Amino acid sequence: MSLLWSLLDGGISMARADTIGRKIAMWVGRRLALRHRFVTIPRSCRVHPEARIHPRNGSIVFGENCEVAHNAIVQGNVRLGNNCSIQTGAILVGYGTRDNPDGMIRIGNGVRIAPMVMMFGGDHVFEPGRPIHGQGLKNSPIVIEDDVWIAGRVNVAAGVTIGRGSVIGGGAVVTNDIPPDSVAVGVPAKVIKSRDSAS
Repeated sequence: MSLLWSLLDGGISMARADTIGRKIAMWVGRRLALRHRFVTIPRSCRVHPEARIHPRNGSIVFGENCEVAHNAIVQGNVRLGNNCSIQTGAILVGYGTRDNPDGMIRIGNGVRIAPMVMMFGGDHVFEPGRPIHGQGLKNSPIVIEDDVWIAGRVNVAAGVTIGRGSVIGGGAVVTNDIPPDSVAVGVPAKVIKSRDSAS
């Protein structure tokens, strides 16, 4: 099937619908995602057929005009606003259930998520005395506010909020909240400047 999609989409990794072949591929991608009962995707969204979208025990809701690229993974409890993009190889997994979405990933409007970004709404518990595989997860939500750009290979830890208008530099590991209009880089991510025009 990969060959078929590559022929139809022309080999582009972006979720575009600007040719007949790409329109067909994006229609199929959206239909594949919608085969799951608790997935909501408006007609304005473009989803590559090789994206992996599955609600697990939660639910996924996309806003208008979102794009999900080839090989992106969106699973569990995830909410996206309008005009968001999730690029190739990004992984967003929200934890919890539909009744208790305590590890939900909530994405605002106009958010750009670059290739290979990772967000997981839960962490393994690793207290001493028991094997890690038997301790389960501790869920915490991730919130990405409006108009945020998350560059390639960023890892956003559970429980983090990234404020409106922020930019997270490539390869950063975000373990603490980032204030609005910040530029943050590094491991762990630190704010290096503000995007606020008043500063």
